[in-house]
Amino acid sequence: MSTNGHSPFEGPVQTAGDAARVGEEYKTAVSKIITSHTINELYGAQVFDEPAIALAPNPYEKWLTCRIAMEEYGHHVRFRRLADDLGIEAEKLDAGSGKHLSIFEYPLEVWPDFLAIKALADLAEILQIEDLLECSYIPLRDVARATMPEEKFHAGYGRSRLEELGKTPEGKVQAQTAIDRYFEVMLPFFGRRDSRNNEMFRKWGVKQRTNGFMRGDYIARVQQITEELDLAMPPVPEKYQPDLDEFRASAS
Repeated sequence: MSTNGHSPFEGPVQTAGDAARVGEEYKTAVSKIITSHTINELYGAQVFDEPAIALAPNPYEKWLTCRIAMEEYGHHVRFRRLADDLGIEAEKLDAGSGKHLSIFEYPLEVWPDFLAIKALADLAEILQIEDLLECSYIPLRDVARATMPEEKFHAGYGRSRLEELGKTPEGKVQAQTAIDRYFEVMLPFFGRRDSRNNEMFRKWGVKQRTNGFMRGDYIARVQQITEELDLAMPPVPEKYQPDLDEFRASAS
């Protein structure tokens, strides 16, 4: 989807120094994105990925879950380096500051929960990273390109393990329960439909799509996944239906 207007500058921005020279609003836009990723990659690894190692059912799954945790911490490190280059204050990057995503307030209780989180939350992150692959700030674009294969592995891991779980009647109930639990709490992940931040991001070519369009895309992808796993699609709350309509209208 287009940025709904042209960026007010020509060409990509190569360095933190260049970002500062473009102007304060541009640096603010880039800093907000980087700060969010820096905080949430760390917080997610702490509250979901590390605890999941203990829940993993056998040594092989523990090994893969350790790999996921390691990679999520690695994502934090990548974004933190970008933050340091831009001179973002350390206190703004504190994972305990309360600025993390609301999904992290839902405690991880059982192994199927972790699988659903990987399938759904990392899918949402994939959409965010997709938008950054065309980011006007080249250091952020490069980090997005390095991060995308790992996010795809994490989401694919959750999806494949949910598929295995669903091969038994009891496992299928567990998979459906986990999907039902986390689908709706993921929808605020994309932000408000009328977000001024998103408008600023698109103005400067930092992001490409509206929050509503991305949420609609996400809902459509979850629907495809549930169909492929022979699970029921959780109901879409009425307030998010316009986002799905926007995406479908654009895709048709």
